[in-house]
Amino acid sequence: MILPTHDYRRTHILVPPKLPEGLDAVLNGVIGWYRRASRFGESLEKRAERIAEKARGLRHLSDRRLRERLHEARVRFRRKEKGYEDFLPDALAAMVEAAERTLGLRPYPVQVMGAMALYEGYLIEMATGEGKSLTACLPAVLAAWTGRPCHIVTVNDYLADRDAVEMRPFYSYCGVSVGCVTGQMDPKTRRLNYDKGLTYTTSKELLADFLRDRLILGSLHQPSRRLLREMLQPRSRNFDRLVMRGLDTAIVDEADSVLIDEAVTPLIISRAQENKPLMDACRAAHRIAGFLTAGVDYHTDVKYREIRLTKEGMEKIEALSSSLPGIWHSASRREELVRQALTAREFYQKDKQFVVQDGKVVIVDEFTGRLMPNRTWRQGLHQAVEAKEGLEITNPSETLARLSFQRFFRLFRKLSGMTGTAREAASEFWNIYGLPVISIPTNRPCIRKLFPDSVFADSDSKWAAIVEDVIRWHKTGRPLLVGTRSVKASEKLAAMLASKGLEFNLLNAVRHREEAQIVAAAGEKGRITIATNMAG
Repeated sequence: MILPTHDYRRTHILVPPKLPEGLDAVLNGVIGWYRRASRFGESLEKRAERIAEKARGLRHLSDRRLRERLHEARVRFRRKEKGYEDFLPDALAAMVEAAERTLGLRPYPVQVMGAMALYEGYLIEMATGEGKSLTACLPAVLAAWTGRPCHIVTVNDYLADRDAVEMRPFYSYCGVSVGCVTGQMDPKTRRLNYDKGLTYTTSKELLADFLRDRLILGSLHQPSRRLLREMLQPRSRNFDRLVMRGLDTAIVDEADSVLIDEAVTPLIISRAQENKPLMDACRAAHRIAGFLTAGVDYHTDVKYREIRLTKEGMEKIEALSSSLPGIWHSASRREELVRQALTAREFYQKDKQFVVQDGKVVIVDEFTGRLMPNRTWRQGLHQAVEAKEGLEITNPSETLARLSFQRFFRLFRKLSGMTGTAREAASEFWNIYGLPVISIPTNRPCIRKLFPDSVFADSDSKWAAIVEDVIRWHKTGRPLLVGTRSVKASEKLAAMLASKGLEFNLLNAVRHREEAQIVAAAGEKGRITIATNMAG
């Protein structure tokens, strides 16, 4: 049985304030600068050291006594008793000891610093390898203890599943259940995982499920209106298909990618709608585009992926437009169609932006390098790509709901995040999300060497130098990771290394089934791994 309070929180969201403008934006920027430049980091470090000292004093406790301490803390946070946050140091100290007993990993003081900053709504900058996954567990437990939904947002399904599995013993010890929502799950499984104390998932899955729930609710997405309907019409309740239990707390991993790079990209829920005239028009537009020449009939803007038709190009399209269906004969519509066909030809390349599997175009996520089955481009672009590749053209989609990631994450009551590179975008994090950035020091001095970039006259010279470097470092026995920007580039490098007789593992959107084994073996002596950025 769902209590009225739980049902209310299931769909209640905060209405985010408007982004500041003019003098308000200037004043807000000054406040953000002060929050970043304040002495909060120094006090945080001292508090973390005191918590680490408390944790060392718990080593002698039995499991039963330690669980009792954690249970006492959980009750305080669940009831939000007066002064419950004063118990935060004791709760974190107990969690530090619990982590070592369950995971064999004892959070360092710098990780405790990061945990406290996340709990207080900061965006933390932690260097790669400093243990962000473990750091996020501590504030996640505190959030889950309140009984409200808590989501840990990762960049891909692999990391969401891995962290949920690896950290489960720690969460169980602290009295918190953990779930994981990935792309291949059905609604029933999603509901079971969202009902856990905290849930690991990706931004795309979280936003898609939010929009699908809103479509099911329709006009009754407002909790008060829904409650009135149920009071007046008790048998009208039909919300069993909802999968989420609400939005409250989100901890975002790789926050620069999720909250900045992908922020303005809308996620769209759609359904296929038969449109034979458009399908015929896409084929005809592809044929017309074949007669147009770059630099003469049109110009390309690579940065914005735009095509600008010249006067000569427009005249040529008009002369060739007799093959288009009647509705597409007008100047604006025929030019729009051909512009999409040219966009598909110039900017959407096979094994880079998409792959072809079983005769269908499957989009590759350019941020994660992963396949996105059942996703399509809109406004006829998907059909234009299919026509370019000579595939069967599918029906276009009708948009049912859409929302940008930026607007979505501003709906959370409590938002925090972590990344290895936050300072460059500190003002954006503050102005858009109200997240002050704080840098967490490394546990030990960094000994990594950063070499200057190498620039080559042509692509062949660059690839030859990469192969030479791989051979040189491989002879020392060091494990090597070579990152590429696309499936095509990873396959090319693989072929070059194979011709030199080198053994390697290849991880990309096409060869993703062995991902866990490849990642696990990547650090072995002499191992060479080629990967797109899909593994995070």
